[in-house]
Amino acid sequence: MDPKLERILLRVQKPARYTGGEYNEIIKDKATVDTRFAFCFPDTYEIGMSNLGLRILYGVINEMEGVWCERCFAPWGDMEDELRKANLPLYALESGDPLSAFDMVGFSLGYEMAYTNVLNMLDLGGIPLHSDQRGENDPIVVAGGTCAYNGEPLADFIDLFILGEGEEVNCELIELYRQVKREGGNRLSFLERAAQIQGIYVPAFYDVTYNADGAIHTITPTHGAPPLVTKRIVRDMDKSYYPTHTIVPSTEIVHDRVMLEVFRGCIRGCRFCQAGYCYRPVRPKSVKTLVEQGIESCKDSGYQEVTLSSLSSSDYRGLEAVCDGLLDYCEPRNINLNLPSLRADGFSMSLMQRLQRSRKSSITFAPEAGTQRLRDAINKNVTEEDLLKSCQTVFEGGCSAVKLYFMLGLPTETDEDVLGIADLAQKVYWTWRNYAASRARGVRITISTSFFVPKPFTPFQWEEQISMEEYQRRVDLLRGAIHNKSIQYNWHETDTSYIEAVLARGDRRLGRALEEVWRTGGKMDSWSDYFSFQRWMDAFSATGTDPDFYARRERTRCEVLPWSMIDVGVRPDYLWREREQAYKSVITPDCRVKCMGCGATKLIPGGVCDEDRR
Repeated sequence: MDPKLERILLRVQKPARYTGGEYNEIIKDKATVDTRFAFCFPDTYEIGMSNLGLRILYGVINEMEGVWCERCFAPWGDMEDELRKANLPLYALESGDPLSAFDMVGFSLGYEMAYTNVLNMLDLGGIPLHSDQRGENDPIVVAGGTCAYNGEPLADFIDLFILGEGEEVNCELIELYRQVKREGGNRLSFLERAAQIQGIYVPAFYDVTYNADGAIHTITPTHGAPPLVTKRIVRDMDKSYYPTHTIVPSTEIVHDRVMLEVFRGCIRGCRFCQAGYCYRPVRPKSVKTLVEQGIESCKDSGYQEVTLSSLSSSDYRGLEAVCDGLLDYCEPRNINLNLPSLRADGFSMSLMQRLQRSRKSSITFAPEAGTQRLRDAINKNVTEEDLLKSCQTVFEGGCSAVKLYFMLGLPTETDEDVLGIADLAQKVYWTWRNYAASRARGVRITISTSFFVPKPFTPFQWEEQISMEEYQRRVDLLRGAIHNKSIQYNWHETDTSYIEAVLARGDRRLGRALEEVWRTGGKMDSWSDYFSFQRWMDAFSATGTDPDFYARRERTRCEVLPWSMIDVGVRPDYLWREREQAYKSVITPDCRVKCMGCGATKLIPGGVCDEDRR
């Protein structure tokens, strides 16, 4: 370790974030490596190391002979200040080498508010900020993750985007890089050939023109790039890589546990949910695979908690069998089994009893809306009866804490829908009064509301976001309707959700504003310690950008959207039809009840999703 770095680490918070050396960290001999990949997570170590995708890709890439994947995380402000004072570059944890020394640098984009960290990490790592400023000796900068489905605000800074699931396409991309390198090819030839790989989007190979009103006129591919880039998926989850021998952090992280991915995709069609559409079709793991992976992971890591993770874990048909298989191993060893947010229509006493065995302290449901009309409009496919019945099961099972998640600002929402949240929470309270196994401890009902953000590739991608003032009015309306001291209300602040909406549906012209935010001190914008709404508004003003054009404008069906060159499998006409159904408050059945022909099954050989085969 550099002596300067050793002295720095004595002066910063949580130095273990920056040292590496964890159990199961992968170290390779540089003499045996011809390609080096830096996996960069644009947030703190604690957040990044909680990300299962990072752990999967770290393991997959390091299984390639001659390739070494290392990790790098965004430094907290104190560490960044010390690095800049000492003129030390941002480095990868395994080798301590600067990012500029790598062949490829990849960013995982899970949240729009991390974009300023991407720019900051590039600058700290000694890599030219703009893709057109990088030379033959600079790393290829790639990005993937959910936000990559509309990466246009970062188009000036990223060489190529990986769309979809990365286990296979990352390895194909790295192998192509090695081949081009052996053949003596240059940066441009690599990017041209990379653009021919399914799931690779090279923004520099698409020319965008605009109408007089600011909307996009045309998106034209160049350099032989395809007019439509189709995402990649892993087809067989039982055969896909899972990190049973994963890195065990030396310091506490947010999700310090074994994470088991039950399935990918979602059978539901919640009209606000980007992940629910972008990760279609459904591909489950078998019960046998999940139990084996969970037990092996516990044995290797020593973790005392296992989380079953997916977009809707209670929709997994073999959930109780998985719980039983894991609990047979976990219970005698005092290892807790955890299920995150559950659907209210998929909860049972048998599942409650299994969660009790692992000392579950509270249960979380996400009704999303306070009235049945609005739940139907967003296609939540959950009734009030479902929710109250599940809460009855929770209370009869001895649990005395329930968390309920809602959104405010959903399309077609009225004051009646807002007040319906308070009414529903009160009904949950009376359910506890009537069915609690014991009322001695009281009950804690927590309702939380977030500010709805329209996202690409959803039926609501054409909608406007309500104003921040209107959102706050609805928050105040709901607050005033809650009088029960057993009901606690938490709400999300407006400013970050507004900026998120701007970036989520932004085009590449936003790159100038994004860079201005960073140059004026913007970083760690997902943290209240650093986020400055005024800084963003000043940057929009300085670059002549109207943020309302992106966040608060309803799109027409015929408008060319910034992500129109991307294909996630779900057809645009299907999304529009779902939008029309929303305004009629008409529900669409889930994939298990009836295939509605969204188009995603074209990504699976034979044209049916794995869920249909079971």
